[in-house]
Order: sequence, then C-alpha cells, then structure tokens
Amino acid sequence: MSRLFTPYDLAGLSLPNRVVMAPMTRSRAETGVPDDQTALYYAQRADAGLLITEGAPVSPEGNGYLYTPGIYTDAQEAGWAQVTQAVHDRGGRIFVQLWHVGRVSHTSLQPGGGAPVSASAQRGAGAFSFALGPDGQPAQLPASAPRALETEEVARVTADFVSAARRALRAGFDGVEIHGANGYLFEQFINAGSNRRTDRYGGSIGNRLRFLMETIDAVAAEIGTERTGVRISPFGRLSGMAGYDDEAETWLAVAAALEVRRPAYVHLSDQLTIGGAAMPDRFPAQFRKTFTGTLIAAGGFTPETAEQALKDGALDLVAFGRPFIANPDLVARMRNGWSINTAPREAFYGGAGAAGYTDFPTWEEQKDRTDD
Repeated sequence: MSRLFTPYDLAGLSLPNRVVMAPMTRSRAETGVPDDQTALYYAQRADAGLLITEGAPVSPEGNGYLYTPGIYTDAQEAGWAQVTQAVHDRGGRIFVQLWHVGRVSHTSLQPGGGAPVSASAQRGAGAFSFALGPDGQPAQLPASAPRALETEEVARVTADFVSAARRALRAGFDGVEIHGANGYLFEQFINAGSNRRTDRYGGSIGNRLRFLMETIDAVAAEIGTERTGVRISPFGRLSGMAGYDDEAETWLAVAAALEVRRPAYVHLSDQLTIGGAAMPDRFPAQFRKTFTGTLIAAGGFTPETAEQALKDGALDLVAFGRPFIANPDLVARMRNGWSINTAPREAFYGGAGAAGYTDFPTWEEQKDRTDD
C-alpha cells in the first residue's frame, strides 16, 4: 500500500494523507487582505493532508512583496477566517506561514519609507523585492540597504510573531509555521556571513540561533507547541545567503535545539527547484538522526520519490508546491495515476480574479471538457 496516502497523526491533528501543500507566494491580495478568491483557492486544495499558506507578513515592516496577505490587522484576520472556514467546510486542515523578510524588502514597502531591518547593515547580493518603482508601478527591484536591528528591538519582532500567532488561532487556523528559511530574517541571523553582530545575537552558533529559538518558544507558549511548526533551508543560497565556515555544525545545532523543543514539525526547504542550492546529499539523514520529531521536506518531489522517502523513513510528510497551482485535485491525481498539469510560469505570481488562480480544472472537469 502507498504510504503517501495513509493517515498521519500530526501532534494530535489527524491528517488523512501525508501530502502537504507547500507555502507558495502568489501575490494575489491587492489590498493585503485575503478575499473570496483566496478562500476558494485554498478550499479547492483541501484534500491535501495539510495546507500551509503562502507567507503572511507579521507586520508592515516584515513585508517584502506587494499583494501578499498579512496577518497583523483586524481586516486581515477576518479575511483569513473566511479562508479557514472554507477549508474546514471541505474537511481540510490548514496552518498559516508567519513571515518577516528582513532585508529582502524595499523602502517603498516600509513604514515611513524607512530602511528594511536585518541582523546587520549588509545588503544581500542579488536580493530582489517586488515593490513600487520610482514611477509608482510594481516592479522587481533590488532590495534596499538595511539597517541592523538594535538589541532591544529583537524582542519587538518576536512579539509581532506572537501577536500574529494569536490572530491565527482566532481566525481558525489549526496552527502556524514560523518561516525561518530562504534567506529571510531568521536566516539572516543564523548565517555567519550576514550576521556581523557583537551582541548576544551574534558570534557563536548559539547566539546566532537565539532569535529563532526565542521566537519559537514565545509562539509555542502562546498557542501550544503542538500548533507550532518551523521551516528552515539548511545550506540555502537565496537572496544573498553565502556559505560560511561552521555551516554544517550550525544546522545540526538547529536540529538539536529543535529536538529539545519538539515543535509540531520541522519543514526542510531544499532550494534546488527554486533557484537556490540543494542540501548536501548526506545532510538530511544527519538532520534526521538529531531531530526525531515530525519531518517534512519540499523540493521537487514526484509521487515516486515522495513514496520512497516515506518508505525509507527519511520523512514523515512530503510537501509539493508548483504541482498544486494547476492541479487543485493533486492528491486524487497522484493516487489514481491521472495526468498532472503544468502551470504556465505567468500564473505563478500576480494577476486578478480567477484567471490563473482558481480556474484550473480538476481531472474530472478536464476529462469532461475533452469528451465534449
């Protein structure tokens, strides 16, 4: 029997299968508030064992991309409540990804036009933000030069995550995923190249991990460990992340720190399919030996490679991203061996209304159209 379609107990939350819909930025929320189309989009995909939403900024400061739905205002909370209701009405389970981009932002998106914040006042080489150009039009722009967070400001950012987690539960989410991956704020602190601090958040491995671990602890204290997941991207190279001397040791220290905390899950992001770097071949097995809780990974899986990873015991759940864009019924397609559509690249980000978002057919709808 295929393990991919067997149930799983996620810290007390019963999943009907082991397929996870990975978080994917879609830049569809023109006002920054989830709307009817957002609710329909996630509800269409509710057959996944677990849905993880696109990154939701925890504050205006945490935003680096236009049209991303945040989770820091009452209107946003109400919009997400509409989403969770639609998903739950279809029997689904959904976590929201809590996001702060740090230096991967632009002054046009920041409160008062200020500089983005980061671990250090160091720009990420090749980092881009989807922001407003000098002509006021949306554009991919080089991220603005950041300023370093003051030591006493770090707790303020942690408090933003706690507040967002509180809103998430009020909105009906089953849990939250803290976004510590892909070159964003937490990774800017973890990476010894982007973290040049000399206070308690810089220098040693333990100091560089402190911000993420303090935030995990604070969120878990607010909403429960069983509702708190975390995403990381060991050896990531997106948005100016570079290698450093104790990199492998750092990520194994992350595994050890998370083993003590036992979050609902750890979600590994392998960046090979999104323009970054693959994790070293042996690293996932090393991580698995240290962190023994629920482990998810995303990174170009097929039904066959996902099945093998589950059978080998390398993973407990497998996340799929892009295939969910053009296949709202992806789980049924994989279970039945039906054809899987490929979304055109122009459908990945942006747009308005249903086109390229909620108008992709299920296999049955597609078959009926072909038969006609």
